[in-house]
Amino acid sequence: MKPLVAAVAVLVALAVGAPVQAQTPEIDALRARAEAGDAEAQDDLGIMYANGRGVPEDDAEAVRWFRLAADQGVGTAQSNLGVMYHTGDGVTQDYAEAVRWYRLAADQGYARAQSNLGLMYDSGIGVPEDDAEAVRWYRLAADQGFARAQYSLGFMHDNGRGVPQDDAEAVRWYRLAADQGIARAQSNLGLLYENGEGVPQDYVQAHMWTNLAVAQSSGEDRDRRERNRDIIAAKMTAEQVVEAQRLAREWKPTPVP
Repeated sequence: MKPLVAAVAVLVALAVGAPVQAQTPEIDALRARAEAGDAEAQDDLGIMYANGRGVPEDDAEAVRWFRLAADQGVGTAQSNLGVMYHTGDGVTQDYAEAVRWYRLAADQGYARAQSNLGLMYDSGIGVPEDDAEAVRWYRLAADQGFARAQYSLGFMHDNGRGVPQDDAEAVRWYRLAADQGIARAQSNLGLLYENGEGVPQDYVQAHMWTNLAVAQSSGEDRDRRERNRDIIAAKMTAEQVVEAQRLAREWKPTPVP
């Protein structure tokens, strides 16, 4: 029986740019460069306005700076502008525009945009739903080590969407994402270990990965994952539970690209 897996839709947020605790002289210097036409400074300033870092949060101002940088061909700014159109922050929500900007960045090889463009095809938002095209974009981002795309690609293999159903491939991609700390991937990997799908059945590994997912979850996701962990624990010896808990405590995420 196939495990219940989390939904695939994972929107990748804005790229990280300017420092979180920028000081006034630094902001003034950044603004001067942005106003002089420095595209990277424009993108950084947009991120600061989008997140309220060192300046009052102002989505419309963020959009203005992202657009100036995006019009100069900066992939990160194009991706960020796509996110704003996708979410409707600072601009009227427009999925077709989100797709347009994601594609411009994705065509430059920017993994965040590739992952989000895959999501659009996956969900049929702004473009006709096309699982094969979603897989294509997810794979391009996943091959760059982008964790959210790795999770999404694992999900597609897990459910036979756009690719033949393949538990072993699902495990491979979930593990890469789980190793970078993606809770959904950890949870789904735990379920596959529990059921022995794509890997030999291993309750210790199942408990460990599910426990790691629980630790960074909240609300209904946490409740559901705690129930899954308890179901797994009921199948284990006390010694196995202790070992799984030790592995979870000692686990360290791999660096995120």
